[in-house]
Amino acid sequence: MAFALLRRGRSDRVRGGAGIRLALPVGAGGLARTVTDPSGQPVDGAVVTVTAVTSRKVVHKGTTDPFGLFAAALPPGRYSLMVSVDSLQPHQESVEVTAGRGAEPEPVRLTEARALELPTAGTWLFDPPHTAIRFIARHVGMANVHGRFTRFEGGIRVGADMAHSHVEVRIDASSITTGNRTRDNHLRSADFLDVANYPYIHFTSNRFVHRGGSQWQLQGSLSMHGVSRSVALDTSYLGVVNGGYGQELRCAALAKAELHREDYTLNWRTMLARGIAVVGPTVKLELDVQAMYRSHDTPTPPE
Repeated sequence: MAFALLRRGRSDRVRGGAGIRLALPVGAGGLARTVTDPSGQPVDGAVVTVTAVTSRKVVHKGTTDPFGLFAAALPPGRYSLMVSVDSLQPHQESVEVTAGRGAEPEPVRLTEARALELPTAGTWLFDPPHTAIRFIARHVGMANVHGRFTRFEGGIRVGADMAHSHVEVRIDASSITTGNRTRDNHLRSADFLDVANYPYIHFTSNRFVHRGGSQWQLQGSLSMHGVSRSVALDTSYLGVVNGGYGQELRCAALAKAELHREDYTLNWRTMLARGIAVVGPTVKLELDVQAMYRSHDTPTPPE
C-alpha cells in the first residue's frame, strides 16, 4: 500500500488558514482526521488503525502528528477507522473512500475513558503462573535479545487511597533465561549480574501517581548488582475480575521501564573494549502482572 505525500499549504476550501493537499495516486481516495482531547487540544501519537470492512484486513496503522493530524491515500471502498490513545475512550467509525476524491480533515474529539474499578484495599500476591517479568536488550549492532526471569515473588499492598499503595518484587537473578545456555551463563557471571555475590534484584515502590484513565506511574527504587537507583514504571491498570481455577479475585497490570546498565556499575564500554558484546547499554523491562487477593480462604500461590 503506497501512502500519499502530505503537504501543508494554503487552500480555498479551508476557511481562514492552512489547508491540506493530499497527492493521490491514480485510482485512490483520501482519508484524513484531526484528533483532539476532551479539552480540544491536538493529540500527538494517537494510534490510528484503518481496516477494510470486506476483507477485515488492516490496511493502515500509524499515529497522528504533533498537530493531531492523520491522513492517508487508500483504494476506494468501505473501512472501519479506530483512533485510540492511553487514558481516553477509543473512537470508531465507518468511512467510505471514493476514488479521486481528496479528504478535508474531519475532527475527532476523544472523551475521557470509563474508569476501571480499583482493587479492594488489602494484600494482593503475584500469581507466578500468570505473571511474567520480561526484558529486551539490544544486541550490539544486531537484533534484540529477549529474555525473562522465571523465579520471583512479590505483591501489592493496596491502600484505602490508591495513591498510598505499595508494590514490592524480589527476583532471583540466577533465573534469567534468554534461550541460549552459553549466553545465560555469561549473564549470570561477574561480567553482568554476578549472581554469586548479588543473588536478588529487588524493586520497592514509594509512590503511586495517577496519570489519567487507567494509566499510573509507580515510582520507587530498584536494587541490582549492589546498587539502588530510582526508577519509574509506566503502568497500565487492566482491572479486577473473579477468575482462575478457584474463582479468586484477581487484578492485573502491565508495567514498563527503561534501565541503563551503567547505572548499576555494569560497565558496557569496558566490556565492549574487552570484546564482550552480548547486549547493549539499555534494557527495556516489562512486568505483566496478575495478583490474587489474600483473605482467610484464599490459598497461597504454589511455589
